[in-house]
Amino acid sequence: MVAGGFAATVMLVMGAASEAAAAASYPLAPGVSVNVRSGPGTHYSVVRTLPVGSSVPIYCQCPGETVSGYYGTTNIWDNIANGQFISDAYVKTGSDGYVAGRCA
Repeated sequence: MVAGGFAATVMLVMGAASEAAAAASYPLAPGVSVNVRSGPGTHYSVVRTLPVGSSVPIYCQCPGETVSGYYGTTNIWDNIANGQFISDAYVKTGSDGYVAGRCA
């Protein structure tokens, strides 16, 4: 019974940590408004535009069309909401690689 209680506590703490990680917010490049697209490329439709000074959560990332932007050239696209992607070239993540899990 104690072992089960411990396992449940560990899972609860791990779940809270995962939710906190998903809630991390990353700022967009300074002075830039960014088009949010329905998929990982510029040929996908624009869903909305994020205003200058916005920050976004990154729930997962996937490869897509290569884009050159404020933070360099990359093919990484950030999923910021259900069916909403922005190029990682415009997001200050502090990394040239993946900072979140791959989108399924």
